[in-house]
Amino acid sequence: MRTGVRAGDHDVFAELYDRHAGGVYNHAFRLTWSWSTAEDVVALTFLEAWRLRHKVDPEGGSLLPWLLGIATNVARNTTRASRRYQAALTRLHADRATPDFAQDVVDRVDDVRAVAAARAALERLRPGERDVVALVVWAGLDQASAAQVLGISVGTVRSRLSRARANLRATRDSAAARERHGASGQIQGSHTTVAWPRQEARDER
Repeated sequence: MRTGVRAGDHDVFAELYDRHAGGVYNHAFRLTWSWSTAEDVVALTFLEAWRLRHKVDPEGGSLLPWLLGIATNVARNTTRASRRYQAALTRLHADRATPDFAQDVVDRVDDVRAVAAARAALERLRPGERDVVALVVWAGLDQASAAQVLGISVGTVRSRLSRARANLRATRDSAAARERHGASGQIQGSHTTVAWPRQEARDER
């Protein structure tokens, strides 16, 4: 497959897409928390992969880490562009507040509320820590592959992952404490609980 991708073989590239588009989409969603944006990231990732095909090493295993590295950069750029666009819309329509019907629907769906809770916790992490969590915990890469994707050392991956897990545990414990005792002495309603992945054996490799 690496040889075919380097040579620009359309059939091989189609096979590459069929094999890894799902993994790239899942990774993109966990970085952007938007289904539509994740779809855009997938499309841009494979376009960029085609443009960079000559840089693929002829030797090696799965090309998924290479694609996830491209997707990580594309997601960052897409998110920055989206934030600038939303900021511009906010300035243009500051005097025309419109109820967000979509958000009202989202608030009524338990699964999406769980995603929102996870997103809120992850957004408290530094960008580098979020990238490591997305690659190692969710995408299932080992630490060496994640280091190669991000262009950092394995030791840096390990330390970022450790800090991220500590921060996520602290956030989870704080939320649990608020749920038990209630905010400002008031009785609380139902809450969404987010279970963070345990450290896998592969993280020690």
